[in-house]
Amino acid sequence: MIVKLSVMNEVNVNKRIVLGISGGIAAYKSCELVRLLKKAGHQVNVIMTQAATDFVSPTTFQALSGEPVCLDTYDASSGNGMAHINLSRQADVMLIAPASANTLAKIAHGTADNLLTTLVAARTCPLAVAPAMNVQMWNNPANQRNLDLLRRDQVTILGPVIGEQACGEVGSGRMLEASQLADLLTDVWTPSLLEGKRILITAGATFEAIDPVRGITNISSGQMGIALARACRAVGASVSFIYGQLQTEIPVGLAYREQASSGDAMYAAVHRLIKQQDVFISVAAVADYKVKNRSEQKLKKQDNQVVPMIELTENKDILASVARLPDAPFCVGFAAESEHVLEYARAKRQKKGVALMVANQVDQAMGKSTNQVILLDDEQEIALPQMSKDDTAAAIVKRLVQLLHTSV
Repeated sequence: MIVKLSVMNEVNVNKRIVLGISGGIAAYKSCELVRLLKKAGHQVNVIMTQAATDFVSPTTFQALSGEPVCLDTYDASSGNGMAHINLSRQADVMLIAPASANTLAKIAHGTADNLLTTLVAARTCPLAVAPAMNVQMWNNPANQRNLDLLRRDQVTILGPVIGEQACGEVGSGRMLEASQLADLLTDVWTPSLLEGKRILITAGATFEAIDPVRGITNISSGQMGIALARACRAVGASVSFIYGQLQTEIPVGLAYREQASSGDAMYAAVHRLIKQQDVFISVAAVADYKVKNRSEQKLKKQDNQVVPMIELTENKDILASVARLPDAPFCVGFAAESEHVLEYARAKRQKKGVALMVANQVDQAMGKSTNQVILLDDEQEIALPQMSKDDTAAAIVKRLVQLLHTSV
């Protein structure tokens, strides 16, 4: 019997976010960050140090957030004159972006000499920081010691990345982009239900070459695999990601990523990594067939020429090969069908020996931003409503967590 389930993605529940901004040229990125967080439905309260106001006007953040911007420790509008206490009690999460070397040092050593650092000291919610500084400041031993202290205090450090900096140098210290911070911030409030688990995900479409410029592929965008990578990362898993052709950006925060364009390349990459994995999620749309008589030169169209014949041979079945390993990881497969979806998905799960199969109709999923799936495992079959691929991924991971815990 199929169980119909109504699902709410707890990751995307609206939150009250306190965004601290310290002095640095990267403060301009926080304008876009506020816009993205507001677009996602969150409430954003901005707190600026005096140095931050030298880079971006408080009026800008007030307009973007729709909330008053806090600048001073004493704020008469707070009612009791204790803005740091009021904000810390109401916040679900606090993020400092950009976080300067000076602000990081103060937090690491418990200094509370302005509203931002006082709020950090008074908070009861999780804290994340997005460092932004010159590469030499980032590598400074004192700064690295401060970062170690923050990690020990369970402060989440987002970034930085290697890149070109305002001073003209290139190296570590560049703050993550606003879209990356908005993506990673959800991990801070999501329970780490798969912490310590290693998950390998394949995604996207493979390309089987006919000649140097032509090939066999499909319409998979890779969105479902990307969404699952984010969902697994959000619950604390270490995610390795092998991908073919994608039409969407790969998220930050993954443990490993590698492109494998063909079915053979993806098979080799998976089996090189699989022994270290606890879970394998096979989302990639791997071509069933490859070209046996591939031409090393471009096939030319000429008058009165016989149409070239393309010979096909089967690709190796990656999912089945992993599921048959002596010490196989927990396997999750996808069955994208154009007809008899449930019947074919049941048969595919049994034939390949897969613990969890996700079934969907091709025309409702591939290349689209939404999905409607049925989850099949030994215990039950669960029909999920049509929803975004992010919400679908969260529901799949929720079921994965349940099955992993019952299999222990």
